[in-house]
Amino acid sequence: MPPRHLLFVNARNVTQPVFVIGAPHSGAEAVGRALKASAGFHVTIGQQAVLQAVYGFARRPSLYSGRGDAAAAVMRDAFAQGWQIGPASCLACAPQCRAAAGLREGEVGPCTEQRGLTRFGDASPDLSYCAEALIAAFPDAMIVQVVRDGRDTVAAMLTDQVAMSWFRPSVVNIETEFPNPFYGVEEDADRLLWPSLTGAGKCALRWRGAIRLAARLRRTLADDQLKTLRYEDMARNPGAAATALSEFTGSPIAAPVTAPAKRPRAEAPDWRRTLSYSQLGEVEKVAGEELRRLGYRG
Repeated sequence: MPPRHLLFVNARNVTQPVFVIGAPHSGAEAVGRALKASAGFHVTIGQQAVLQAVYGFARRPSLYSGRGDAAAAVMRDAFAQGWQIGPASCLACAPQCRAAAGLREGEVGPCTEQRGLTRFGDASPDLSYCAEALIAAFPDAMIVQVVRDGRDTVAAMLTDQVAMSWFRPSVVNIETEFPNPFYGVEEDADRLLWPSLTGAGKCALRWRGAIRLAARLRRTLADDQLKTLRYEDMARNPGAAATALSEFTGSPIAAPVTAPAKRPRAEAPDWRRTLSYSQLGEVEKVAGEELRRLGYRG
């Protein structure tokens, strides 16, 4: 068993924190909001201190290699800072975290009460890409990973300026950091293919990278430490998702809300309406094998 490190935040010992991971636009944030709305939980989404550590290790895996203990300490310190509760603590929170708490712009005050607080968690973007460092930091962590049709995640990423900003030539670091799970570049063939891909293909690589990391995580963690949810199932039956989350965490969890309003059942998925034939061809070329392995077909 790995050594256990005590972490006290707001005078409470952090045990079995719940982390929600998934590819970009997989629905992880919806689960994070559900946890945040549940009694006894303090869940953050996009705290600056956490994001700095996450992207530090996610984009530069060489920082973690051979430095497991030091990296774990950095992760614990980041969450110790991000989970602090104070009179003005939420003023520095990310917009999605404040929105999940129901706070208005400029509103002062913490998003949760310390009284009754028993559990901590986080659903920050791109946690998937530093899962190894996360588990090293919190060996008793409980992980909820959300899987979604890669074509829908690609369609959503293409409309997300923040997600697309990672593909700027001045930002991409696949030459200096290789392999690079953050970009889904794991083999020389991926690195050679990268310059010819459009945004859709690069988004598909990132989705594929997160899915492969999730598969490796599944092989290393026991069922009582890792729960996998499918986005489409959550959208279809949020009550069942709430039950699954409640049984997994041992606490009553609210039902995840995946969209502001349900689309008509007969309406085609987003990717059928938004991705062109050429974009679908690139997604198939890059991630077709993973799509079929997960049961996502035409």
